[in-house]
Amino acid sequence: MELIRGIQNIKPWHRGCVLSIGNFDGVHLGHQSVLHRLTEQARRLNVPACVMIFEPQPRELFTGNDAPPRLTRLREKYQQLARLGIDRLLCVRFNADFAAQSPDHFIRDLLVDKLGVRFLVVGDDFRFGQHRDGDFELLTRAGDAFGFEVVSTQSWCMNSQRVSSTLIRDAMMNDKLSDAATMLGRQFSLCGRVAHGAKLGRTIGFPTANVALKRQVSPVSGVYAVELWLDGQRYPGVANIGNKPTVNGTQALLEVHLFDFSGDIYGKQVEVELRHKLRSEQKFASFALLKEQIQRDAVHARQWFGLAVSEPNGM
Repeated sequence: MELIRGIQNIKPWHRGCVLSIGNFDGVHLGHQSVLHRLTEQARRLNVPACVMIFEPQPRELFTGNDAPPRLTRLREKYQQLARLGIDRLLCVRFNADFAAQSPDHFIRDLLVDKLGVRFLVVGDDFRFGQHRDGDFELLTRAGDAFGFEVVSTQSWCMNSQRVSSTLIRDAMMNDKLSDAATMLGRQFSLCGRVAHGAKLGRTIGFPTANVALKRQVSPVSGVYAVELWLDGQRYPGVANIGNKPTVNGTQALLEVHLFDFSGDIYGKQVEVELRHKLRSEQKFASFALLKEQIQRDAVHARQWFGLAVSEPNGM
């Protein structure tokens, strides 16, 4: 899948596509239903299937840390959209200037002149342009004028309860991982590159792979039984997601201890699936008490996976 970073990188050969616009946070089953129909339409018209997203997401620009926590970062969206057969991902820089353009300029300059949209799918509550004056009705009229069809995602949602990113966030925050997985169509996961950390885990026999979350707000926190994907292989382990209050941490971090694993994975891209929540994050009175709890967490995670309980190994 081709990634187009910014409107300035749209080239003449990118003109002509079917398009869907949205946040696509989580790329859940509702999104997947829409995107499957989008790729079918692309095949009928013999043009690429394109998705437009915004970075940062609009609510992040307008409300900062009060915005809902993201289910997926840009890289995670890219991976999920590529798996669905989308041909192009246009990532538009969302800033005050972009938000202040007139709705007519957005339609004429971007949708018509640059992208040559043949078929457009958006939510019926989609708003755009200065003062959010652009809406679904305006897009429909523009489609009639410029020769492209406009369809609402609402008409393509799932038959039962409407799946939404909000419902999935609520499930995650209430520790209902199975409900979230059902709506996502997969286990909820976090992706990133393994980086060097303080290496405190090594001192107590629990070395960890550290992954920065790179989110304004994390959708989850606590201690989980997890499975880490690395180079096509799955490894069980236990993970902490949070700020590490016992050692006065300030930045949200994903720390994964893999069971019975030995190897150097610094710099590797990994995907960590959350399988079962063991407990919430808490601050302990001493590092010794934290060590005792980590040992119990590892035992409970091993038991959840049906693995033999053994003494911790080094990585």
